[in-house]
Amino acid sequence: MLVKQKINPLASMIGVSAVILFICSSLRHALFKSSAYDLGIFDQAVYLISQGETPFSTIRGLHILGDHAAWIFYPLAVLYKIHPDVHWLFAVQALSLALAALPIWGLALQAGLSQAQAITTVLVYLLYPLVFNVNLFDFHPEVIAVPALLAAVWCARSGRTGWFGLSIILVLGCKAVLSLTVVAMGVWLLFCEKKRWCGAFAIFAGIAWFLIASQGIIPLFSGEQPAGVTLYSYLGNSVSEIAKNLLLKPGLILGKIFSLDTLEYLALLLAPVIWGLVPQRLLPLISAIPTLMLNILSNADLQRNLVHHYSLAVLPFLMLVVISSLAANQVWLPKKRAIILWSLVGFLALAKYGYFWSLYIDYLDTWQATRAALSQVQTTGSVYTTAEISPHLTHRKLIKFTDANSPPKNLTEFDYVLLNLRHPGWLSNPDFARSLVNQLQVDKNYSLIYKHDDVYLFSK
Repeated sequence: MLVKQKINPLASMIGVSAVILFICSSLRHALFKSSAYDLGIFDQAVYLISQGETPFSTIRGLHILGDHAAWIFYPLAVLYKIHPDVHWLFAVQALSLALAALPIWGLALQAGLSQAQAITTVLVYLLYPLVFNVNLFDFHPEVIAVPALLAAVWCARSGRTGWFGLSIILVLGCKAVLSLTVVAMGVWLLFCEKKRWCGAFAIFAGIAWFLIASQGIIPLFSGEQPAGVTLYSYLGNSVSEIAKNLLLKPGLILGKIFSLDTLEYLALLLAPVIWGLVPQRLLPLISAIPTLMLNILSNADLQRNLVHHYSLAVLPFLMLVVISSLAANQVWLPKKRAIILWSLVGFLALAKYGYFWSLYIDYLDTWQATRAALSQVQTTGSVYTTAEISPHLTHRKLIKFTDANSPPKNLTEFDYVLLNLRHPGWLSNPDFARSLVNQLQVDKNYSLIYKHDDVYLFSK
């Protein structure tokens, strides 16, 4: 417990938020809107670990440690030992995002805010659109880092160095790139917060893990450079080359930094809490610089929105700025009701709850047929199916999804082939799906065991 004050309202807020987030992500999955990237990759890896097998993702084509060196999947596999079910990941994600409210509340009280103000900061966090949106976008282990980063700051300010160290280790285990955030946070703690031990530990641990993960673990388990390198190909073909060009050729990045895309991204990111971003209180955002720069410089537009997970590591430090501004009574909206109203408007404008009556109901016309076909996949044999169906079948050693640009070299390696001609899935198309059906119908190795509403299930 961070503080001794009564926390019943806080506990209720955390509990209700966790339940809502869990229901929403589970419903999206049930509607066949989750995907092989990334839910299928992570679910297969955690399942294989729980079964004592090598966590090689056949969707991604590499060992899970070769992806982002995220060792957090190993302790998560304990849950799958109880019962292997993808909903464990949804529960962990929902609980992690909701539990971040606890250290936010503790940090608010630590800064001298009243109980009412502390609860207001919790509401600001829970209504921040990214929290809801990230929860919908499959599963990503960095959600666990959100409460851990906030807890680390609380521990540093409280002098709990041991717990600070454990929080930092947990953050590093969620994703290799978070080591850059940890280093930047260490700089802020050391020079701005005057927390020498905590700052030094964060800097050392972050640098050490970045080098170990990017130069050792990821190449060892993947046979190549970290996957994110491809997003910055204009800067170089390796981590070291990118770092060199960032220092020696700053002109390469100026066009990215000073652009309308960057302005739009920052506007989306800051708008929900703009009332609390006072220039004199922005120092905690030093910790967010690595994430911001990675997103701004990336070739991928999806890194610059409030839909995907790439901005998660910025959020804890935005909340620290808000808390600091409130404590100094320097916010632009001094009244609690005005702050809550602004947050609610921001949520209504930017949260993607509307997907549940638009994008997420696209597959309802084949929902029953797909469920019926899934029920007939009764073994852990290998499967070839669509990107959206695959997360429902990842508890096996071999599963791949249909990709029109990369057709299977040997279709007979699969025991089951499940296709949906109306909704062929991400990276597939109706012509490719139809050609597969035609091929399987004349293949003596396969039998058609289910067909309804353009959903086909073939089995060896």
